[in-house]
Amino acid sequence: MKGRGMTAKHLFVLFFVTSLCVCHSFAEEQKSENMACIDMVKAGFRPIDDNRQTRFLGKVASDTALCRGGEKATAFRYTPWVDWSNYWASGDSASLKEGEEAITILGEHLKPNGRGIDGSLMDLEYQRVELIKFNLFDNYTYEEFIKGRSGKDGSTIKQWDAMRLDATSPYYDQVGGAGIQLCGGELIRYRTLTGICNDLINPKMGSTGTDFARNVDFESTFPRLGKTEVARNRHSDAEHGMRIDLLTPDPQLISRKLFTRRQSADNGCNDGMGASDPSSSAECDYLKAPFFNVLAAFWIQFMTHDWFSHLQEGRNARGYTDVGCKSEEAQALGCRPEDQIEPSLFDQTSEPGRFQHNNKQYLNRAFKTTQNTVTAWWDASQIYGYDDISLQRVLRDPEDNAKLAMPSGYLPLLASCSESTLGDCPVQPQWQGQEAAAFPDNWNIGLSFYHNLFVREHNYFVDQFRALQGSSPDADSGLRNPSAPEKVITYQQVTDEELYQAARLVVSAMIAKIHTIEWTTQLLYNDPMYRAMNSNWFGLFNLEEGSRVSAAIRKITQNDENFFSRASDWLAGLFGGSDKAETANSWYSVFASGAGIFGLQNTRPEGMLWWEKDAWDITNPEHVNGGVNHFGSPFNFPEEFTSVYRLHPLVPDLIEMRDYHSANEIGDKVAVLDTVRAGATAQMRRYGLENWALAMGRQRLGVLHLQNHPRFLQNLPMPHLDTPSQKIDVVALDIIRDRERGVPRFNEFRRQIGLKTLTSFDDFVDRRLDPGSPARMAQEQVVNDIRSIYGTHTCDASKVISDVQLNDDGSPINDCHGAPDGSVVDNIEDVDLAVGWLAEYTRPHGFAISETQFHIFIINASRRLFSDRFFTSSYRPEFYSSLGYDWVMNNGPLSECPYELETSNDGIQQCNEPRQSNGHTIAVSPLKRLLMRNVPELREELMPVVNVFDPWARDRGEYYSLEWTPRKGAELDPAFRP
Repeated sequence: MKGRGMTAKHLFVLFFVTSLCVCHSFAEEQKSENMACIDMVKAGFRPIDDNRQTRFLGKVASDTALCRGGEKATAFRYTPWVDWSNYWASGDSASLKEGEEAITILGEHLKPNGRGIDGSLMDLEYQRVELIKFNLFDNYTYEEFIKGRSGKDGSTIKQWDAMRLDATSPYYDQVGGAGIQLCGGELIRYRTLTGICNDLINPKMGSTGTDFARNVDFESTFPRLGKTEVARNRHSDAEHGMRIDLLTPDPQLISRKLFTRRQSADNGCNDGMGASDPSSSAECDYLKAPFFNVLAAFWIQFMTHDWFSHLQEGRNARGYTDVGCKSEEAQALGCRPEDQIEPSLFDQTSEPGRFQHNNKQYLNRAFKTTQNTVTAWWDASQIYGYDDISLQRVLRDPEDNAKLAMPSGYLPLLASCSESTLGDCPVQPQWQGQEAAAFPDNWNIGLSFYHNLFVREHNYFVDQFRALQGSSPDADSGLRNPSAPEKVITYQQVTDEELYQAARLVVSAMIAKIHTIEWTTQLLYNDPMYRAMNSNWFGLFNLEEGSRVSAAIRKITQNDENFFSRASDWLAGLFGGSDKAETANSWYSVFASGAGIFGLQNTRPEGMLWWEKDAWDITNPEHVNGGVNHFGSPFNFPEEFTSVYRLHPLVPDLIEMRDYHSANEIGDKVAVLDTVRAGATAQMRRYGLENWALAMGRQRLGVLHLQNHPRFLQNLPMPHLDTPSQKIDVVALDIIRDRERGVPRFNEFRRQIGLKTLTSFDDFVDRRLDPGSPARMAQEQVVNDIRSIYGTHTCDASKVISDVQLNDDGSPINDCHGAPDGSVVDNIEDVDLAVGWLAEYTRPHGFAISETQFHIFIINASRRLFSDRFFTSSYRPEFYSSLGYDWVMNNGPLSECPYELETSNDGIQQCNEPRQSNGHTIAVSPLKRLLMRNVPELREELMPVVNVFDPWARDRGEYYSLEWTPRKGAELDPAFRP
C-alpha cells in the first residue's frame, strides 16, 4: 500500500468529510464548488509517487483547486507557482470566504476556509514526504541508499560504517574502536564539542568536518563543467557554445544591475556608509517588509553560524582569483576590476565513483565535495564551540565556572595574541577587538546582540539552578549519569560542568524553539504555515487543545496529550522501525506531524490505567536514541541549504537608533558598516543592549527581492586580504560561491526539488497584478534587465534538458520549452539560483522568502529535528534537569509570566497572551519571555508585542494583515509617516 502524504489529523477528518460531501451538506455553497468537492473526494487521495519525473509539483486538479479556493485558485493554475497559496484562508482577511465561518470543530473542516487550510497543509505534507523520498543525497552513503542492504530498502537503513569514528579520533577506543561502535557514558550526557555521539550508533554523523550533503542529484551538480549531456543541452547552443562558467555571466555586472538598491538623489546614503555624523539626516532607501523587523534579519545570521560554515578559521583556500567586472557596462555601474577573493575550499576533488543498480548508472557522490567546518546540529556551537581552537574563544566566568564570562553585563573581548604565538592563535587579525565568541567571523552588531543575549540567558538559568541548590539541596535535580543510572543526583551534587552542560542544552533548545515557532511563523506569515510550524514542534493534535490554548507536549506526566497525539507518537515509533520505505518514512512523517517532532518517543509507556508507568531507561540505547529518524540518509546540511540562506537584502544600510525612555523617537542613523567586526564593540557599549533591541525591534527589514541589496555589502572593506582593492562585493561573491560549489542554476534546481519549470523570464512577473499597474511594470522592467544579462538563443527541440521532470503532456522538457523548433527563446536555464529566487514575485501571502527557498526549508527544517535525539527521545530531565526540562516547555519560569496564568482543562497552568492573534490563543512567545528576563528595561515596550520578529510598533490587525499601521501608543512614531 502506498503512503498518503498528509497529516494524520487530516486523514481522520477528511474520510468523515467524504460522506458528508456526498450527502450534499454544502447546500449553502455555489453548486460548482459543491460538485468540485464531491468529485475531488471521489477521485481519492493522490498516492506518493515512485517516479521523480511525475512527482507532486504543488499543482492540483481543477476540481481540487475549485473546492479549496474557488475561482481564484483555478484562475492561476496555469502559472508555474504552487496552487495552495490561492486557497481559502491562506492569505489575509480577503482570502476568507465571508459568511462561511465555522461554528463547530467539524465545520472548521467542512466550510471553505477550513478546506483551504486543510488543503494547504495536505499539499505541504505531500511535498515534504516526496522531498524526503527523492532529495536525500549523502556523499558518503548514497550507494547503500539506492541499493539497500541485506534485503532492506536503503531508505530504512539506520546505521552506516561511514559514520563510524576514525582511528584518529581521541574517542575511537571509547566508542568501541575497530569493533561495533556505540556511544555511552559521558559521551551521551551532553552535546559534545565536535558534535559526535548525538546518534549513539553513528558517532561521526553531523560532526565538525563532515562533508555537506546535497538535495539535488549528483549528476546535476557543477553544471558549468558540462559533465552530463543534459547539462550541456541546457547551457549551450550552436551560436554561443557553453554559455555559463565561473565568471559568465559577469558576477559583478549581475550585482550592480540586478541587486543594487536604487537611491533618491542627494539622500546622503553614500553607498551605504551614511554620514560621518550619525545624528545627520542621511537616509538609505530600501524596499521594506511591513511584517518583519531587523531583529529577524540578524537572527538568521546568528542561526547560520551555528549550522554551517565552509571556512577554516575565517579563511578560504590560499591564493586569490578575479571576480569579474571586465566589461565597460559593468565598470560604468561602479564595480571594481581589481577585486579578488580566495577560492573555495574543497574536500574530495577526484572523479567520483560510479555504480549500477537496476540497469541504471549512478554517481556515488558529487563531482566535488565541501566540508562543514562546524557541527550540523542545533547545538548553539556559535556560542559554545565546535572544535579545540574555537573552544579557546569560549570564556568561562572565573567566579562561577558553570557560567560564561560577562563582566559588567557584556561579553569580554577576544584576547590578542603575541607575535610568537600567532601560529596557534585562536584570534585572526580581522577579529581583534571583537567580543569573545566561538564563531567570530562576519561579526556585526546583530551578532553581538544575540551572543550577549543568550549568554545572559545561560547565566540566568545557572542563577535559577543555584537558587534551588541553596533552597532544596537534597531534592532530585532530575539529572542522571548513565554510568550510575539508579543514583539520584541531588541539586547539591550537581557539579559546575554538569550545570554548564545542562544550561547549554536549555539554551540550544530555546534557540531551536524560537526559530521554529516564532521566527519562522513571522517569516511565513499565514495560517497554514502557523499551523505547520507549530505542528513540527508541538504536533497538530496539541494545538489549542482542551481550553483552546497552545499546550506543549508534557509527555513525562503522561496525562497531557489527547488520544490522537498519543496514538500518533506510538504509530510514529512503530513505523519508524519498519524495513519498508513507505512505512518507515512517508507514514512516519505523517504521524510525527500529529504528535509533534519535539519530544517524539521520549517516553516508553508500559501497563494500563493505574498501573501505567514510563519504562524509559537511560541505559537502553534504543530508548535514548529511539526518537530519531534519518530517513535512510545520515544527517548533515546540504550545500543547497547554505545557498538559499543568502538573505542579505534583509539588512538595511542604516539602523535607526532609539532610546527606550522615548521609544517613539528616532535618534542617530548608525551605518551597519560601522558595526562590523570590532566596530560592534564600541557601538554596543555606546547605546546599550536594550536600545539596540528596541531599534532593531521597531525597524522594518528589507524585502527579499532583486534591486534591494545593501550597498555597503557591495563595497565591504577587507583589510586582512592582500588584494589590490582590499574590498569585496558580497553579492558577486555569493554568485561565485554557488557556481564554485556546484549548485544547479535556478530552473533545474526547481525541477530537482519538485517545483514546476519556468519557460521564460516573463514567468517571474506576478500575474495576479493588474496589467499596467506600477508594481507590475516595475517587475517587467526587472525582467528586461535579467534578459539583457542572460540573453536569448535559437532553440533546438531535439535537445532534452532535464531527466527529472516532464511536460504536462508527459513529453520530455526540451530546449524550446514549448516554443516551435528554431524559435528565439530566453536563456532561462542559465539564471543563477539567487537571481531566480529573488525574482520570484509570485509568493504565498506573507512569505518573506520565495517558494523555491521554502522547498529546501521544508525538508531541512524537519530533518534537523527528526535527526537530533536531544529534541526527540533524549529530551528528558535526565539530560536537561527538571528545571531545564520545564524551562524549555514553559519558555522560562512560569512565575515570571507577564500576565495572569491560565489553567487548561487538565489543570495545567500556562502563560498565554491576553488576547487572540489571527484567531489563535497563543502562549507568550519564547523570545519575548527571554528578553523580559534578560533585558528588563524593555518589559513595558514588549507587553503589547505578540511576536518579537514583527515590528514592535505595528498593529497586527485582523487575520494576517500586512498593513503598516501603528498600534496604540505608537501613533507618533515617525516610521509611520507617509
